[in-house]
Amino acid sequence: MGYTLPAPARSMTTDAELLHALPGAVLLVQAGRIVLANDASVRLLEARGTDEIHGRPPSDFVHPIDKPRSQQRIGAVAAPDQAGLPNKSSEFRICTCRGNLRMVLISSVAITYQQQPAVLMCGLDMTHQSEIQAQLRESERNYRRLFENMQDVYYRTNAQGVVVHVGPAVRRVLGYEPHEIEGRTAEAFYPRASDRDALKKAILEHGEVSDFPGQMVRRDGTVIDISISSRALFSSDGQFEGVEGLYRDVTQRKNLERELQRLATTDMLTGLANRRAFLERAQLALQHHQASGDPLALLMLDMDHFKSINDRFGHLEGDQVLGLFARTLQALLPPEGLAGRLGGEEFSVLLPGLGLPQARAVAESLLGAVRAMDLSSAPAVLHSGRRLTVSIGLACARPGDRSLHDLIDRADQALYLAKHRGRDQIASLQDLAGPPDNGLPTARTA
Repeated sequence: MGYTLPAPARSMTTDAELLHALPGAVLLVQAGRIVLANDASVRLLEARGTDEIHGRPPSDFVHPIDKPRSQQRIGAVAAPDQAGLPNKSSEFRICTCRGNLRMVLISSVAITYQQQPAVLMCGLDMTHQSEIQAQLRESERNYRRLFENMQDVYYRTNAQGVVVHVGPAVRRVLGYEPHEIEGRTAEAFYPRASDRDALKKAILEHGEVSDFPGQMVRRDGTVIDISISSRALFSSDGQFEGVEGLYRDVTQRKNLERELQRLATTDMLTGLANRRAFLERAQLALQHHQASGDPLALLMLDMDHFKSINDRFGHLEGDQVLGLFARTLQALLPPEGLAGRLGGEEFSVLLPGLGLPQARAVAESLLGAVRAMDLSSAPAVLHSGRRLTVSIGLACARPGDRSLHDLIDRADQALYLAKHRGRDQIASLQDLAGPPDNGLPTARTA
């Protein structure tokens, strides 16, 4: 009986044929894109052919949980001191072209291909083990359930601030689909680009931030308040690679905080600053004056004979008059001015940046506006034919002022002087040729 020689093994004539004959999956990556995939890769990734793989970044096939680790390993193997050295094999979750999950053992090495740097990646499918596959499916279900039901928005940007991944909660928070945000810079969704710069600076200084305040613009143009908790991402050689974190809509909380702040600092009857808030702002203004030398003026105002309005027409009518006076006062304030109600019919106006002549001009305008007030909102006072006036004391900050009390005391003395001279006028201690008249009243009379 004759002996038949076995058929010779297939002869490999090109590198491409050799590559496709390998039983393990092999991908060649250049400039962040897959340029070559063998037949085993096509089968592993469940692609219709290499055209469905070529030109795509490897991260397209990596599960979101494993993307940061995958990108870090690719960057590490391409480092100059690792040239030609493969990294240690590690397991990664892979999403196929058909949406299935696989667990793949991957190793990679930096090479030169067609005179250009490249990364050669080799993978071995590990999902044939039923126990691992079951764990993988359970892990994916848990991840999806958590990720899709999160109230907070997960996001990740690269070093240039471009959003590379965003969670589905962005639909509820900003009104966009995730794919409408990915690929755009994060600054595009801030009302001011400087807000994003402040966040990035804080993260780079501290490595992470927690409950960092900010604002973003919804699809409908609404500006919302957000709270951000994020951390910086760095490569193995310490290079900044981007930011990863969560943000949540805290507009309702911030509105409540703002309302509480308003209630704590506002006089409820007039809408002006209350006594405590006004004095705090005045103290800050005086400190700025002492540090910079910029002028600062203060007006003390008292409605003339206001007690008689309450006595004759009642407190409700008196409140109407106070509200009308406050609106008149607010309308005539310069941009940096602040008006406050110190109590009863006593008001004060802070005028940062104004010296005596400019402050006097503001006071003159107030005198005329009060005389011309429309009293239709206080009909009893209107029909009585009563004429409303105000007395004003004016003082300017001096280098020798030891405290805010010194400035207020001079404005108060000037107000006494205006009352003493007949009301419905402005007075300042500078109006006197010498020291204040010893005959001035020691207590203010309405």
